[in-house]
Amino acid sequence: MSHRARKRFGQNFLHGSLIIEQIIQAVNPQPGEKLVEIGPGQGAITLPLLRATGQLDVIELDRDLITPLAERCKNTGRLTIHNEDALRFPFDRLDHTSKLRVIGNLPYNISTPLLFHLLTYSGQIADMHFMLQNEVVDRLAAQPGCGDYGRLSIMVQYHCAVTKLFMIGPDAFKPAPKVNSAFVRLVPYQDPPVRVNSTAAFKQIVKLAFAQRRKTLRNNLRDILPAEEIEAAGIDHRLRAETLSLAEFARLADQLEQYDPSRKGQEYQGSP
Repeated sequence: MSHRARKRFGQNFLHGSLIIEQIIQAVNPQPGEKLVEIGPGQGAITLPLLRATGQLDVIELDRDLITPLAERCKNTGRLTIHNEDALRFPFDRLDHTSKLRVIGNLPYNISTPLLFHLLTYSGQIADMHFMLQNEVVDRLAAQPGCGDYGRLSIMVQYHCAVTKLFMIGPDAFKPAPKVNSAFVRLVPYQDPPVRVNSTAAFKQIVKLAFAQRRKTLRNNLRDILPAEEIEAAGIDHRLRAETLSLAEFARLADQLEQYDPSRKGQEYQGSP
C-alpha cells in the first residue's frame, strides 16, 4: 500500500512483524469481541485483529487510506470503516451488546485530548490498548511527587487502571519519529478507586490545582476554595498539587461541594 505519511494527521505507520506480533499477543483479541481501532493507517494491526475477531470497526480520518484499507481486508472478515475524526467520534453509536475494546496507534499531536474524549465513554469500554509517546505513558502512570504527575495522571487514574506494557523504538514506524513510544493498557474501573460526591467538583479542583504547577494550593484554588477550607479537608494549603494523592484530591472536591452547595450532585459534563 503506497501512501506518503501526512504530517498534519501525525502519521507514523507501524511496521515490522515482531512488534506487531507482540502487540497482538498483549491485546489477545478473541472471536466475536467488539474491537475498535483508531487510526488503522495502512492496516499493520488491522489485518491480524480482523483475523482473530472476524469483525472490526476502524476510525480513519485520512480519506486516501480508506479504499486501500478496504481492499486489503476484503477477504478477511467484516470491516466497518468510519471516515471520521476520532476526537469527535460518538463511541456510544456503536453496537453495545458487549463492551468495546479500543486499540490504536495514536498520533502524538492529539493523544491527550483523545484520551480525555475516550474517558467520557469509560462505562462502555472494557479496555484500551494504545501506542503513545513514551513521555505520555509515563504521565499516565505517574505517582504523586513525580515530575510527570499532573492533571492527565489523576483523571486517567480516577477512571482506569494503567499498565505500561513495553517500549517501542522509533524504527518500528515509518517515518521514524524522533521519540520513543510505549504500549499501554487502560482498564476502566467498574467503581472508581476513590469516591467523590460531585465529579464536577473533582474535575474543577484537579484542573485549577495544576493551573500553575509552581504555585501552592492556596494560590491556585483561592477563587473557589479558601485556605481554611483546604485545611478543613485535612490538607496543608501550602502544598503543591503534584504532591497530592488521588484520595486527597477527592477530599478537596468533597470540601468544595460542602463549601459551595450549588455543586451538589453534579456529574461530569463534557471531557474530564
